[in-house]
Amino acid sequence: MSSTLVLSLMFLGLLILLLSGMPLAFVLSALAVFFTITLWGSDALVLTVLQTYDAMTSDVLLAIPLYVLMASILQRSGIIESLYRAMELWFCRLPGGLAIGTVVICTIMAAMTGIVGAAVAAMGILALPSMLQRGYEPKLALGTICAGGTLGILIPPSIITIVYASTAQISVGKMFAAGIIPGLVLSLGYMAYIMIQAILDPNKAPRETDVHVSFQQMIQSLSSLVLPALIVFAVLGSIYAGIATPTEAAAVGVIGALISSACQRELNLKNLRGAAFDTLRVTTMIMWITIGAKIFVSIFTGTGGADSLLQFIQNLEFNRWIILLSMMIVLIFLGLFLDEVGIILLCVPVFLPIIKALHFDPLWFGVLFLITAQMAYITPPFGYTLFYIKGVLPKEIRMETVYRAIIPFLIIQAAALVLFVLYPDLVTWLPNQIVGVPHP
Repeated sequence: MSSTLVLSLMFLGLLILLLSGMPLAFVLSALAVFFTITLWGSDALVLTVLQTYDAMTSDVLLAIPLYVLMASILQRSGIIESLYRAMELWFCRLPGGLAIGTVVICTIMAAMTGIVGAAVAAMGILALPSMLQRGYEPKLALGTICAGGTLGILIPPSIITIVYASTAQISVGKMFAAGIIPGLVLSLGYMAYIMIQAILDPNKAPRETDVHVSFQQMIQSLSSLVLPALIVFAVLGSIYAGIATPTEAAAVGVIGALISSACQRELNLKNLRGAAFDTLRVTTMIMWITIGAKIFVSIFTGTGGADSLLQFIQNLEFNRWIILLSMMIVLIFLGLFLDEVGIILLCVPVFLPIIKALHFDPLWFGVLFLITAQMAYITPPFGYTLFYIKGVLPKEIRMETVYRAIIPFLIIQAAALVLFVLYPDLVTWLPNQIVGVPHP
């Protein structure tokens, strides 16, 4: 059986089973087992055992449950509520101040936790009622929360970044560094858009001119930033200083989260049990998809599918930028139906040899990939943030409003993607300055 025919049958089977509603992890595993037995016989199933063992003993993937545990503990510690109260005091008098403060908190949460759902859910509960009560346009408020929450995909420590680095076999520390400037650029882009909208049409984001806050109150409110700053410094600082690997830094982050929770008097059995359950649920989901995808891709590679695809791309007489654009479109399209972990594990092993053959930087491509994942998170009909925000929507606001709300922010993300394609140094400069970052 030719590699082209195997490739076609594998992806046709993948499409049919996904449309049937089967979970991605089981789709990948079932197809892998079927094609292994069909092509090489039942004895070849040892390949599935080896791939499973490889995934379960990965030092890089060990960081995932630790970062998820850190995020879950922080989410229950009360720090987010304190941060929001501080942002209200500092930004309430600016045009679009509450929305800008919400983006700032999402940026801080991204640097603390790297979990999109945590930011969107927390801001949906805290910021959305506050903005609506003060007369903010629902579309502006909803778009701010949905887009701001996706910063956790790009700004380290990001779970998705770890999965990409592990799959692409590049330094997690350098991938973390590569996401900092693009993440901050996107955050500033959101804030600039909010301020411009508030200035052009004050009815969209009324300013609170009657609020009287003393300078002393504003300074005192900054105490809520101390613990988050220490956690971010402990995690990222230990990585970039070469003291700890990203996996070891994750353990440092868990200890910092426990201390922060204790300082907030929220370190109790109930919260620890809930954090442990969240960690188990998220990690299990990621690991099942990882194992299924590794087996699936190994079959694809073993039958010569990857070599055939690479040779096909190289024989095309297209400009390499056209091929890169085609990859970006494919990634955005897949994001409409698949979660970003599944897309990474399916596409990166196939795309990365092509990226290297076209003399593109895999680190730079990783950041472009993460931005497409951000776009997928807010793109109808299956963007994850749309479902996260749906759970906290007031009854009078329909999902149609949410769909319209994310359009300007989706355009900002697309503009950022173009910016980093045209100016790759914005992505690669910082990681290139970092010497001796441990790999695992």
